[in-house]
Parts: sequence; C-alpha cells; structure tokens
Amino acid sequence: MPAAERAAAAETIAARAFPLTIVPGTIVSGYSAMKTEINPIPLLRKLSQAGASLALPAIASRGKPLIMRAWSFGAPLKAGQWGIREPVPDAAEVFPDILIVPLACFDRTGHRIGYGAGYYDMTIRGLRNRKKVVAIGVAFAAQEIAKVPATTRDERLDLVLTEREIIDFRGL
Repeated sequence: MPAAERAAAAETIAARAFPLTIVPGTIVSGYSAMKTEINPIPLLRKLSQAGASLALPAIASRGKPLIMRAWSFGAPLKAGQWGIREPVPDAAEVFPDILIVPLACFDRTGHRIGYGAGYYDMTIRGLRNRKKVVAIGVAFAAQEIAKVPATTRDERLDLVLTEREIIDFRGL
C-alpha cells in the first residue's frame, strides 16, 4: 500500500468518533509503528486531546509481557529491540485501560496474528487479570482474513478499527 494511502487510512480512523468514552485520566497505550504498520499517532493525538493519558510499550525480555510506560508527545524515546521506538527506562510504568494493538492480520472473531513472539497476548492477559481492559486492533481493512488459526494462548481483541469500519467483537 503506498505511503499516502497508509497515511490517509490513519487519518480516517482518527477522524471517526472513537467507540469508547474517554474521560480525563483514562490511560491509553499505543505503539510505535514499524515498517508499513498503520500509524496510530493521529488517533493517539486525538485521544490525548480528549483527556487520555498515553503510554507506549517497552520490551522487557523475550517471554515476558510488555512494560507499558507513560509517554506524552514530545517526551524522549529510545530505540528498543528491533529499533522500535519506546519510552526511556525511567518513564513510569502504567496499567492502561485501553490498548491500541498492532497486528499483521485479523478475523471477524477478534483474533489477530502479530509478529510471533506473543508479547501482546501476554500483556493483554496480564492486564485483564488485573483490571477491565479493552484491546483494540488498528489495521488496514486489507489485513482482514477469513480465519486466524488461534490457540489457547491467543487473546481476543474487543474491537478493530480500520479505515472502512469499526468492528466490535464484544458481543461474541
């Protein structure tokens, strides 16, 4: 997908009404896009303007959940594993209410395929054991597939936002 179309899709998602109520203090974690992933920055900017506190993930080590660290626009970032931009180590750990999740593909049951290490599945599971958390995949509509080969280790998403629609899996 050309860069201009990817950017337009990200802006379309951000321009649409967000499917959850954001009250001041709601913690929303995003991610730093890599390669051709959809860029969540326009959506994070909108949610921040609505009063959300933001966070970005940091990789602790293989086999461990992600550490969500407080972040705001203009705050320093460092290159983490695979060169992914993440908050500096002294940024406070937070426990998000809403996770904006990257993905390689998704299906209509709320399953996703990530990049194989299981970081988001472990993180979503750990947060859901701690509190009510909404996991939202952000994707291009073209990333939808008929069926993700899910396992018991895979955590379902609650919603997926694409440039075409909002897909809500919470009633499934």
